[in-house]
Amino acid sequence: MSEETLSNLSREDRTFEPPAELAEHANVTAEAYERAASDREAFWAEAAERLDWEQTWDRVLDWDDPPFAKWFVGGRLNAAYNCVDRHVEAGQGDKVAFHWVGEPADDTRTLTYQQLQDEVCKAANALTELGVKAGDRVAIYLPMLPETVVAMLACARLGAPHTVVFGGFSSDALASRLTDCEAKVVITSDGGYRRGSASPLKPAVDEARAKAAGEGFEVEHVLVVRRTGQEVDWDDAVDVWWHEAVDNASSEHTCEFFDSEHPLYVMYTSGTTGKPKGILHTTGGYLTGTSYTHHAIFDHKPETDVYWCTADVGWVTGHSYMVYGPLANGATQVMYEGTPDTPHKGRWWEIIQEYGVTIFYTAPTAIRTFMKQGREIPDGFDLSSIRLLGSVGESINPEAYMWYREVIGGDRCPIVDTWWQTETGQILISPLPGVTAGKPGSAMTAMPGIEADVVDEAGESVPDGSGGYLVVKSPWPAMLRTIWGDDERFKETYWSRFAKQGYYFAGDGAKKDDDGDIWLLGRVDDVMNVSGHRLSTTEIESALVSHPKVAEAAVVGAADETTGQAVCAFVILRDSAGDGGEDIVEELRKHVQKEIGAIAKPRQIMIVPELPKTRSGKIMRRLLKDVAEHREVGDVTTLADSSVMNLISDGLSSEKADD
Repeated sequence: MSEETLSNLSREDRTFEPPAELAEHANVTAEAYERAASDREAFWAEAAERLDWEQTWDRVLDWDDPPFAKWFVGGRLNAAYNCVDRHVEAGQGDKVAFHWVGEPADDTRTLTYQQLQDEVCKAANALTELGVKAGDRVAIYLPMLPETVVAMLACARLGAPHTVVFGGFSSDALASRLTDCEAKVVITSDGGYRRGSASPLKPAVDEARAKAAGEGFEVEHVLVVRRTGQEVDWDDAVDVWWHEAVDNASSEHTCEFFDSEHPLYVMYTSGTTGKPKGILHTTGGYLTGTSYTHHAIFDHKPETDVYWCTADVGWVTGHSYMVYGPLANGATQVMYEGTPDTPHKGRWWEIIQEYGVTIFYTAPTAIRTFMKQGREIPDGFDLSSIRLLGSVGESINPEAYMWYREVIGGDRCPIVDTWWQTETGQILISPLPGVTAGKPGSAMTAMPGIEADVVDEAGESVPDGSGGYLVVKSPWPAMLRTIWGDDERFKETYWSRFAKQGYYFAGDGAKKDDDGDIWLLGRVDDVMNVSGHRLSTTEIESALVSHPKVAEAAVVGAADETTGQAVCAFVILRDSAGDGGEDIVEELRKHVQKEIGAIAKPRQIMIVPELPKTRSGKIMRRLLKDVAEHREVGDVTTLADSSVMNLISDGLSSEKADD
């Protein structure tokens, strides 16, 4: 982004006012912006008071040594106590904490807050028996089971930082994380259910443990949940069954309270090369930021709402908006083990209907998959319980937003389109559902207490209607504290680009529309330079998805002798469109020209059956760029399905042969 700004390509004139009843009873109203602007620290102190502290802080924010922040200095609390015990003590022990739904039919469990407390205490006692104490690291490599949440909270109860590794990651990825954070214990299962079959997990732990040992690091114990009943290799000196160690432990456990800055967890960002990047989150600020934003953005009413965040707990969304934020607020939640299309394509809608889900939070990639299948499937279920929808993970195309609103939300539910990152810990930019008129595709404005802006190369705020770099200008409670064991990498990665101004920058481009609302434009690395114009892949993708035959699109810039870079698009058609017809490519090229302009018209469009995505649903555009520039495709180990790249490459080869 060496030019002044990104070109501002698309316009959006549709807006949706908050429903009157929601606005009237909203948890957070417009005055919160004014209150936060007048005294940001007092605002966050008030948010922190929603939690239970054993000892109140002496100072709200220590920013004496930027970029190293300390929040609620001198305060002491326990995350597990705030998520579980205090609700039981307040007489809410019989309230449902989780409706857990397994992938196999009729495999369900319900946990009340009292039951959750008992399980967390038993797990904490079992971990203590295995030698875990405050400060020790514990790795968790599990499917979406109640035991996964119990394990996280048991670690938090003991002050033992956890690192959850997504159950789909390889033994190599697991080994690198075990050695980097020096995990004393690994918690895993024999396996889990995915797309109708049992897939093993413990063998990957055995391999990872052997690899770590080869590098001189020994894991002391592996605690194993029996889920599928698969045969597993067993080492009596290391391996322990969960049902023996935890089920037989005492449910009495007095928690210790820890300093506000005590490490809560390390989360490794996926898709990186070389040494994994362990993002460190601490306790007081993180719990304040996640619980407040869950309360404000989802307008959560603990007495009546049933909340469902579909994210896997292996990602930060599962940490912040399935475990810590909602449980701190006493939420009743749905937790689902499997994939949205097993045992049938309406599984998610069936669960919403059965449990009366009122708040639903999912990713645009899932929404676009449902668009591809057609509305007939969700139309077969009663989704009238839903009152609010959320989107997370990447920008949501305006057409996907409209489909989500009309088909899933019955044209009545506001959508909170949220922007945040593993590093930020909490949502930073989002509409407030009782305040903000939603605009399809825009995350709208920074949350109260957050100073976000779009700036140019020099760090100057860009005018409305222009694009640039998305920065955060001042500290926020749930921000990462450092990269585990590597303060210099932390400073270089997030703070060096605008060091003079002291801004946080993590690589995203954005624009302000003519109203000053913020639109995310993807990674700066994904911006193209076509004939001297800086174009965002996100906007061209949105133009393609607005065509009635298109379900999903990914755009990359490929080297071009004439224009510097040319627009290359990979498109998935909706099921109802069939093969699109022989003129579909030219039809789509003309559609983009009409929607945006000739400068954005793709040089090449390829119709593909699928796109390369990570297991969290993000499209790996660098791999598509390899294909578009006829290079050998790079590392595909983080993809959910590595065979996708072969399909795309083969299709491109046959296209060239036809030319």
